[in-house]
Amino acid sequence: MAKQPELDDFRVPFFEDGKTLKPFKLGAIDPAVKPFSNGAKDADRERLAEIGRKLDALQECLHAQRRQRVLLVLQGMDTSGKDGTIRGVFREVDPLGLRVVPFRAPTATEDAHDFLWRVHAQAPAAGELTIFNRSHYEDVLVPTVLGKLDDDQRKHRYRHIRHFEALLIDSGTTIVKCMLHISKDEQRARLQARIDDPTKHWKFDQSDLDARKQWDAYQSTYEELLAATSTPDAPWYVIPADSKTHRNVMVAELMLRTMESLKLEYPPAKESLKGLKVE
Repeated sequence: MAKQPELDDFRVPFFEDGKTLKPFKLGAIDPAVKPFSNGAKDADRERLAEIGRKLDALQECLHAQRRQRVLLVLQGMDTSGKDGTIRGVFREVDPLGLRVVPFRAPTATEDAHDFLWRVHAQAPAAGELTIFNRSHYEDVLVPTVLGKLDDDQRKHRYRHIRHFEALLIDSGTTIVKCMLHISKDEQRARLQARIDDPTKHWKFDQSDLDARKQWDAYQSTYEELLAATSTPDAPWYVIPADSKTHRNVMVAELMLRTMESLKLEYPPAKESLKGLKVE
């Protein structure tokens, strides 16, 4: 009998003791696969709604407890679906205690500091579930592709990121990192759809085409980046993203597993409220 797929089949091998423990090739993961789909019509949407309700209850406990923190990092090529993932996975979740942080090119003030300065200020507070739409990884990815970081500078940033995430973890933050993995053909179709639909023009930028011309450079940089920063406490997961609904299901399943592992509970009942009647 064929082995049933598991989420950890899509986890990037760990980086420990200065090296990746197993070889990693991004191209070995097919962006079009739907490993957790049973093929039934609307099955992904139904599963997503079911998980959404569970995440809502768990996130309420997280916020009420105000001790632990959760950080979801979403990375991916243009059109890979970071915005769509947030809408799809967290549609059922109460926004109280949920915060989305979009990272764009650094401002002049941000650029005058170390590259993690602006990121640390956005880390989740106690009781918060924070989503990074792009992240500190952009500050390695883009400068590398543009030739603005040499090998030593890039390796130093990987090391700083590992230490930064270790600091967050030591402070009670659970980190989930997902790279939304789409094919070049699927990106072409999604970019063309934005161009062809006037209501989507606001989502298109000429720089998207410039970045697409450097597809291979971005893919190879992602491959190195993922391998250098996937640690036992903050692993990377490569999420096949050609299917939007199945992409959302995989991220939702991962978040559900993570939240359930925290053993969240509501704070103890207040004895002072026992028997109190509102007049």
